[in-house]
Amino acid sequence: MKINQSVFQDQAWRPVSETPGFSPLQVQLVLAFGERKLLETENVYDYLRELYPAADIIINSTSGEIYQNQINDDSIVVTAIEFEKTNIRTVQIDINNYTESYQAGLQMAMALDADNLSGIFIISDGGRVNGSDLTEALNQHLKRNVPITGGLAGDAARFEKTLVGLNQNPTVGKIVGVGLYGNQLRIGHGSVGGWDVFGPEREVTQSEYNVLFQIDNQEALDLYKAYLGKYADRLPGAALLFPLSMRATADSQPLVRTILSIDEITKSMTFAGDMPKGALVRFMTANLDRLVDASATAANTSLTQLGFTPELAILISCVGRKLVLGQRTEEEVEAAREIFGDKPVMTGFYSYGEISPLTPNAQCELHNQTMTVTVFSEN
Repeated sequence: MKINQSVFQDQAWRPVSETPGFSPLQVQLVLAFGERKLLETENVYDYLRELYPAADIIINSTSGEIYQNQINDDSIVVTAIEFEKTNIRTVQIDINNYTESYQAGLQMAMALDADNLSGIFIISDGGRVNGSDLTEALNQHLKRNVPITGGLAGDAARFEKTLVGLNQNPTVGKIVGVGLYGNQLRIGHGSVGGWDVFGPEREVTQSEYNVLFQIDNQEALDLYKAYLGKYADRLPGAALLFPLSMRATADSQPLVRTILSIDEITKSMTFAGDMPKGALVRFMTANLDRLVDASATAANTSLTQLGFTPELAILISCVGRKLVLGQRTEEEVEAAREIFGDKPVMTGFYSYGEISPLTPNAQCELHNQTMTVTVFSEN
């Protein structure tokens, strides 16, 4: 695997790193993670197409860009990858052509499935796609379980619109999937939150899709405000600081769910993923040290699965973590770098949702407020 990384910042492109022997003409995949308003004003696709004429080029908006040990808010980070022993296939789906995100996931599974499929990497619109339904369809319709990771595009902390594009300038409503094929590609993954839970576990007694109306037969928003205390006056912004832990069933592993909006009239809360009736939820709060430690744990988990030093590491963390960590945000990237050492090229972005199996060999799920790490290497 040979990789070139560059960054657009302060109205200029500059190189970051390049593997010896790298050839732009041999690049199969380009990942461009950028600030949404920059992507709207800069013709990024045409620039990258001229550099990498044979590549599939994926561009998406973010809530912050990660490269090497740094985090930027007003840049475009480009990672161009030349696989030496792996083939790829890409597909772009427009969510506007489907009534449900599940159907979009089914279409992606049909387009990418194959006997030699090693894994799938997904970049999805972060505002119009239900990530829970998208991943459920992939889990159900692929012939066999393979690692599926990725994330939902971001839009800083604005939550106005997100942009994704495959072989075009990015637009609203797109989902892009990359199928990776061959038996010499190794993939490791880890996804950890690091939030503290508090209060008793309670049952979702009324919900619809990703809208939560009642917990333990009480109005969900009223109960949430009671737990937030003085922070309730800062809603909806404060909701990023206090996500919910959710178990779909008593036997399920807990997932973190971010609150996207609240409705004072219906006393409901809308989440970034499904909140099914009968699910068990607990309130959560931030512990800064644990959030940073979670990044190291996710990196170590991915490295343990791989068994050797990776060539590429993609870090996708949640905008909520970034807002909570503030000036300490770079510490979670530095924590991953300490686990990996200097060799791997690191890239990634802050997202509106993360996609990854929770444990090795598990099916993929949508996460919120986690650091999700995917590592790649060919042997």
